[in-house]
Amino acid sequence: MAKIGWGKILAGVATAAAAGAAYVYFKQRAARAPIYETLASEGGFEIRRYPALLVLETAQYGTRDRALGNGFGLLADYMFGEGRDGEEIPIAMPVLAEALPGDAWRIRFLLPQGIDRDGLDLPGPGISIAEIPAREVAVIAVPGKPTDRLFAAKAGELGRWIAAQGRKPAGEVEHAYYNSPLKPGTTLPNELFVPLAA
Repeated sequence: MAKIGWGKILAGVATAAAAGAAYVYFKQRAARAPIYETLASEGGFEIRRYPALLVLETAQYGTRDRALGNGFGLLADYMFGEGRDGEEIPIAMPVLAEALPGDAWRIRFLLPQGIDRDGLDLPGPGISIAEIPAREVAVIAVPGKPTDRLFAAKAGELGRWIAAQGRKPAGEVEHAYYNSPLKPGTTLPNELFVPLAA
């Protein structure tokens, strides 16, 4: 049976959007988040310690929404077995997005813990396999429809809270998405991550 191009559906092929949305939503409901340790919690803020995480990543240009949609589609193709011989890889949440210089975004899919990097099929053009080292991150929940204005406001709140804890950022703000671009509304609040200096 031929594989259906789920990534292409995610990127905006409207003729198959309903079937694709149902498939991705089903997969998303079964997705697991990586195990982490909560070091501090205050109101809507947390500091978490994550282990090293293996990721599939791509750089995409354009607005946040366009880059996220295109990146999600490209990475989903690999995860669902498009264009390679290996088995389908389970989805892990959240999907991470980080602004890069030059109107670009780095989109990352977390690979499930326990997957061996050496056992993965080589990705195609525009995709690479990388590892995020173990780190501490400050986190704030971002409920509601994700917009640039909302993310900017929440990033400001998180920055002020980090300073109040006597901590310093070690990187840029990362968007952590828990909801497929095809799924309207939200099932879990999205989040913002800021890596922290040791």
